[in-house]
Amino acid sequence: MNELFQAAREMHEFLAQRGWRFCVIGGLAVLRWGEPQATQDVDISLLAGFGNEREYIEPILSRFTARIPDAARFALENRVLLISASNERSIDVGLAGIPFEEHMIERASAFAFTPEVSLITCSAEDLLVLKAFAGRPRDWNAVEGILICQAGKLDWDYVNQQLPPLCKLKEDPDAPVRLEQLRKRLED
Repeated sequence: MNELFQAAREMHEFLAQRGWRFCVIGGLAVLRWGEPQATQDVDISLLAGFGNEREYIEPILSRFTARIPDAARFALENRVLLISASNERSIDVGLAGIPFEEHMIERASAFAFTPEVSLITCSAEDLLVLKAFAGRPRDWNAVEGILICQAGKLDWDYVNQQLPPLCKLKEDPDAPVRLEQLRKRLED
């Protein structure tokens, strides 16, 4: 088993043992739904809500190594906890709280990447929304891979319901338009 999967499994087991609601997002989820991309870390979305973040941060930091000084303060300010697994692979734990994130975690499902590693990952549609929202060039590459690999299987009503409100918060109305243009280009 490679080190990235070891780190993901270690974090997954820690969170599951506590009954916390979470899912894997980012590059490992892309491995499930899109075309393989190089990924260097494990990205987790952990439903922490608002006001209860310390109840999650402190137990995680008691078990995993922080990657930066004052990681708890950073997590409270930026809603992401930067830690390392026992094998020193990076794990980014996003502290989820908005309705989209809660719904994404509810929709998540288990996937066996290898016989030894089964992880709960976000759905293809939620990953598409996350990547289009992030909007970096590598995210758009992932979007294209998801569109290719999941052609004819995606719930576009759901995607079109979730992405525009997030982009409005970010004041980036272009992502839904760009996604639709990419979708049409690939379907032609």
